[in-house]
Order: sequence, then structure tokens, then C-alpha cells
Amino acid sequence: MNKKVGAGVLTSVMALGVLAGCGGGGTGAGEQKDAQGGAASGGTTELRLYTYGTEQAYNWSQTVAAYEKQNPGIKVNVIGLSDKGDTQEALKKLDLAAASGEAMDVLMFSDAASYSQRVALGMVAPMDDYIAKDGFKVTDDYKVDTKINGKYYALPGKFNPWYVLLNKNMLDEAGLKVPTDWTWDDFMDYAKKMTKGEGANKVYGTYFHGPQNGGWVEYAKLALENQADNPDFIKADGSSNLDNPLFKKSLEIRLKMEKQDQSATPYTDMLSQKLNYRTQFFNQKAAMIAIGSWMNSELGGTDQVPLNFNIAVAPFPKNNAGDQGGYSPVATDYVSVAASSKHKDEAYKFIRWYTTEGQLVQGKNVPAWSKVKQEDMSKIIDTILSGTKNPEKVDKASLISVLGASKSGTIVPPATYQAEINKMVNEEFEKMVLGKQDLDTTVKAAQDRINSIIASNKK
Repeated sequence: MNKKVGAGVLTSVMALGVLAGCGGGGTGAGEQKDAQGGAASGGTTELRLYTYGTEQAYNWSQTVAAYEKQNPGIKVNVIGLSDKGDTQEALKKLDLAAASGEAMDVLMFSDAASYSQRVALGMVAPMDDYIAKDGFKVTDDYKVDTKINGKYYALPGKFNPWYVLLNKNMLDEAGLKVPTDWTWDDFMDYAKKMTKGEGANKVYGTYFHGPQNGGWVEYAKLALENQADNPDFIKADGSSNLDNPLFKKSLEIRLKMEKQDQSATPYTDMLSQKLNYRTQFFNQKAAMIAIGSWMNSELGGTDQVPLNFNIAVAPFPKNNAGDQGGYSPVATDYVSVAASSKHKDEAYKFIRWYTTEGQLVQGKNVPAWSKVKQEDMSKIIDTILSGTKNPEKVDKASLISVLGASKSGTIVPPATYQAEINKMVNEEFEKMVLGKQDLDTTVKAAQDRINSIIASNKK
């Protein structure tokens, strides 16, 4: 693994190492101890679930009650790490809890980087033996492949793939159909046809957020992200992926749409006006946006951002018409067995249930479980949209179709210096889009800089 690790994480490693040397073996069911050293009563096994997910967002009470009813003798204690669902706050508290020797059984991570780092720290246990015993294949049962370095350390919970949101009214005005299978060339053509007006009244075909706002490097690798393998700036073997022609194509898409077609909101406007993708789309200043399906809960409009038009959903575009579709960036919850758990069997059993049937009980998110029936998916979408102001304005059929067909590529474990790479790509992108260097110079500079970053982190 990478040698350079953040100071806070290193502290956790050292503390975990000391604790591991002091840990004892498991006890019998009637003699088990909880995190504070108290005896569990009547042979009850208590599992401690550490999560950033709030009750409002994850419906824990109902979910846990359903599991406990099906599994007498098991009690699941939900340890909320952030009242606001703040993932960074939750990670800090999780690392502190681990370093302090708190009993842990089930851990939930919100992104691949957090998951990958704690795998490297030895904080979570591999699940391969359990999976083999249960006789299923992760890539068959789930839409997210959570394998890292040849092993599975988590099963995926929710499923938030990227898609394209379209203003259906503008689509109809332009005489265009809702795409069900399309390429980036098609996307660019749609954007040109839906761009209209001039000056302050101009409506752009699309809006690409960032990278000026907190990173958003997804928009600098659009053509890479729809691949089954190596969809990131670094390959699975740790080498640079910026020599991949699809990285150059990603930049070409941005450059062509903004400068040549003038169908994408100018980067300079994003900077000077501090624009945001939500308001640009919902205020009908952009006809479509590529974005993550965390937007599901906002599609019908909210008090803060009302909906005054009809919305349709299209899949994340492919590079070529003959490519296999469905691949896109995906956000999920990585649910793991804590390496320090004294109840690994019970913890795994809960995780397997939670990431399958439990997702339906929870009813708050689209599951990564690929065995969800169409009628169940429809009910989940209805529940999610019911929390919005105008769910009737959302083309539910297109939304369900896209979510049902979406899938993630294989996870490339993020380097501990991933933030440095992202910052570098953003800097080179900005030089290009502001006219300070051409496309070829940008690609070459990014390639040279990433190789330098990789080399310096191997020392």
C-alpha cells in the first residue's frame, strides 16, 4: 500500500496496533461483554453499528426492529457519528473510537476513499469466506463491485449512480426524445439543439459543475467514468491512467461544448457568479445536467428549489454506440465487519441482510442489491418522490429504467494522496478552459505531474 498517510490516520494505526496486541478471544454467547464491559443478558448478542447515517435519512429504528424480530437473540445498537450526517465528522469520530478501543462490529463508510484507507489500516475484516459459504457472487447480487486487492471487505448498501437530468419541456420544444441509449456525441448534439437566447437570458444545453467548487473532478473524466475497469486517474496497479485516450477525450468534451458549440455554461460565469448546478437546472438556465442520483429526493422540487417544469432522466452517456452501457460513477455505502469484532459471524449476517432485504425495509434509498423486483423499485421511488412538492412532474418510468440498468465499474482503491492528484488535474483543467494553454499541453502537463506525484509518494 502507499507509504504516505495522513497524520490523523497514522495515529489511528498506532493506537489500533497497541489495542490489537491487548485484545482477547471471544466469549460464549451467555458471557459476552458489550462495549462498556457489561454482560449481555440472557445470551443476547449485541452488535454495535457505527454509521454517519442519521435516523431521518436511514430509518434505523424501523430497520433494526425488523431485523431483531427475524433474529431473536440479536440486538443491534446504532452508534450515530454525526447528527448532521456529516461524513468527515463521522470519520474522525470513528477513528477516535477505534483508537480508544471501543467495541465495534459493523462499520459504514460513505465513499471508496474512506473504505479503502481503513482496509489498508486493517480496521475491517475480509468477507470472502462468508461469501463463499453463502454461495453467491458479489457482481451478480450487487450493482457495485467492492473488491479491493482481490478481496471483499464490504457489501454495498444504497445505490446512487450518475445519470442525466433533462428539462422535458425543453426537450419537447426541440423535438427530441428522451434518450434511452446514447453517446457523448449524442449528448453534445442534444445540448446544441437545446441552447437558445443570448446574454443574460441565454439558456445553455448543459451545465458542468466545478471543478472550482470543492473539487468535482468527475467532470474532468467524463469519458473515463463509463468504463468497467480503470475509470479513474490512477489504474488499479497504482500507475497513471492519464495516458488513456479517454482522459484527453474528457477534456475535449468540455472544451468543445464551452468554446466551440457554446452549449455549456462558461467556466468564467461559474467563477464570477458562484453558480450552482441545482439552481442552474431548476431555474431553467440549463436544459440538462449530468449528476449523481442523490438528486432523487429533490427531483419533484423542494421549498428551497421549486420545480416548474417536467423532468425526464437519461442514462450516463457511452463513448461509442457499440460499448456496453450502464456504467457510470456510483456512490454507495460500504458496510463492513470490524476487524476487532468478537461477533464477526453475527455482524456479517446482519450486513448481508441489511444490504439485501433490509434495504427494502429501510425504504429510503435505491438499493445496490440487483435482485430488487420491479414493483419494489417502483414503491421505493414513489416513497422517495413523495417527499417532494411535485412528484407528478417527474417521468418516473425513465427514472426507474435508468436506475435499473445502471452499474459501477470495479473500484480502483484511491491513493492516500488522491486529493493531491485531484487538485493537480483541476489546476491543469482550469489553465486550459481559461485559455492559458491548449489541450495537448494540458494533457502532457497533467501526465508529467501525476507521474511526479506517484514517484514522490513511493519514496
